[in-house]
Amino acid sequence: MSAVGTATTLTTPWAVPVLVALAVAALAAGLLWRRAGAATTWVANTAGLRHVRALRSWRVRYHALRVGLVLAVGTASLAAAVLVARPVVVEERARELANRDIVLCLDVSGSMLDYDAAVVATFERLVEEFEGERVALSLFNSTSRTVFPLTDDYDLVRAQLRVARDVFEGDAGPDVEDLFRGTDGLTGQASLIGDGLATCALLFDQFDVERSRSVVLATDNELWGTPLYSLEDATALATGRGAVVHGLYPDREEWRDADGLRARMRLAVEATGGVFAEASDTGAVPAILAQVQAADLVAMDADPERLVVDDADPWVVLLYVAGLVAVVLAWRVRA
Repeated sequence: MSAVGTATTLTTPWAVPVLVALAVAALAAGLLWRRAGAATTWVANTAGLRHVRALRSWRVRYHALRVGLVLAVGTASLAAAVLVARPVVVEERARELANRDIVLCLDVSGSMLDYDAAVVATFERLVEEFEGERVALSLFNSTSRTVFPLTDDYDLVRAQLRVARDVFEGDAGPDVEDLFRGTDGLTGQASLIGDGLATCALLFDQFDVERSRSVVLATDNELWGTPLYSLEDATALATGRGAVVHGLYPDREEWRDADGLRARMRLAVEATGGVFAEASDTGAVPAILAQVQAADLVAMDADPERLVVDDADPWVVLLYVAGLVAVVLAWRVRA
């Protein structure tokens, strides 16, 4: 986000000339009324007083105090008029929004929860740097649940990721049941990877807009049941919707070559152009995100953000100072 321009303006600019005109009219009326009501008394043999030094000094001070009083009252009136008009600083900022969609697709079978916690925690940190990217979170076991669809409401994203991380890390509470609700819809089946990935691929929308679409899939690829989609079917579906699938696989020793699951997942992921990495690698998610961000970025049209801030402080200070000076000078003129 970059600033387009900054300008100081008045919310009600007509208030300044109106109030200044009223102040001038009141001053003129006061002078005319004083002159009309004042009676001149001529005193004989006083012409020589004009040459008395002390009297001349008094007259100069008197007139200077009166001029100062008029200026102080005028300044206070102007400051009051500006405050009534409410001065503000208007700053317009151009927004350059990223055109990337990222779906977190997490296998929440019991063997994956520790890895899911690490993935979610990393994304919590990375979301702080997003500007326009849309993020979605989908969980699956035998069936899938969309925690939140693609959105750039980062307050919501951070809040939901925090809840998911707490649950994955084993914090008991009411959020546990809510988070996993809908992921165990088929009795006796678990980790239906193809169906889970297919659900994640179906979250992408806005196909009339050029966008970068990525799925970050974390799973052990260990199938328990009969899915509608195989892993290869699901990656083909994702590719058909313009998405790249990145895979995070647990690196426990007993899973490294079990039934070729790791190799099969790697082939399926890399066939989409995605990155295959170990789920426990702290640099895996940032590396995947770096590849996502390396995709061609098309600047999306976005209305500039307009920020309006009150700018009354200098005028308040001026009003106080001018008002205080006017009171002191009025007291001196009267004395």
